Amino acid sequence: MSDSNSSTAKSYLDSAIAQGQSALGSLTGSTGDKTEAAARKDKADAEKEASHTVGKLGPLNVSPFGGVSTDDPNRTEGAYNQTLGSAKETLGHLTGSTSLQKSGSEQNAAGKGQEAQGQLSDLGTGMQERVKGAAGGLVAGVTGDREKEEEMRMRHDDAKTKQRSAEADIAKQADA
Repeated sequence: MSDSNSSTAKSYLDSAIAQGQSALGSLTGSTGDKTEAAARKDKADAEKEASHTVGKLGPLNVSPFGGVSTDDPNRTEGAYNQTLGSAKETLGHLTGSTSLQKSGSEQNAAGKGQEAQGQLSDLGTGMQERVKGAAGGLVAGVTGDREKEEEMRMRHDDAKTKQRSAEADIAKQADA
């Protein structure tokens, strides 16, 4: 992982340093330390936010640190089944067709389960691949294999994008 990438761990470390620096500034009365601490904390907050940001375009996910991933097909198919199920349900209500309402409700529920299955798959795969990418990058760095190190960094970043995308969708549904 390159230093230019956003890192949640680095943001937490910077935030902790900022808190210590702020406390030191308060004890000594140094406005310079307090100002520097506030700037470091703002930077840490921005790094943390950037490390959790993922843009979506259909099943494609992109992150500000260069990671790219695609959703598990169950996520896309599940969302489609939810939409189609809701449409059937609404049409059943409008026409008074209880069988269409029931069919739509069942398809909607099945779609939610299918989408959740895909989200959990992406979450687990993302976490697993991030670890493999980080470990592989470490080994490649120690052995001096820069090409392999870059390959492992990209693997880590793509997996992080997959994980963050699943986390964002899960959180969105939990809030709904």
